[in-house]
Amino acid sequence: MNKKLLTLCLIQKNDQILLGMAKRGKGEGKWNGFGGKVEEGETIEEAAIREVSEECGITVSELEKCGILDFTLPGEENIWQVHIFKALDFSGEPIETEEMKPRWFQISEIPFDGMWPDDVFWMPLFLEGKKFEGMFVFNDHHVITEHELREVATL
Repeated sequence: MNKKLLTLCLIQKNDQILLGMAKRGKGEGKWNGFGGKVEEGETIEEAAIREVSEECGITVSELEKCGILDFTLPGEENIWQVHIFKALDFSGEPIETEEMKPRWFQISEIPFDGMWPDDVFWMPLFLEGKKFEGMFVFNDHHVITEHELREVATL
């Protein structure tokens, strides 16, 4: 099975995290970080920076790769390989776009019940500054039927 490369970037400021309500696409109606497809000729890091800018108007100047997760979704012929980043340095204020409606959340109030169900597994590792790899298999009802997650030293 081929892999489709995707990015996900999370922006944390002190005890808050910026999430966006997806307004279209597969994640419509869910809170998520910012990201998407890697375009031809683009590095994964360049794609992450571009997607954040397009989806919420923030300019990211430094990233740290935190995780790589493989997702198997029903009806998709490719495994989605998502490279997860933390924005270490950024500028600008979030703005609503056609794709996302951004909002700051206290870390203690992350709305996991309104997010993809895998987030509750890996987000604690992300928030602790750990690196991780894993895989999640979803059924037709967006329920996880299989998963594996491990902390790693490097990515």
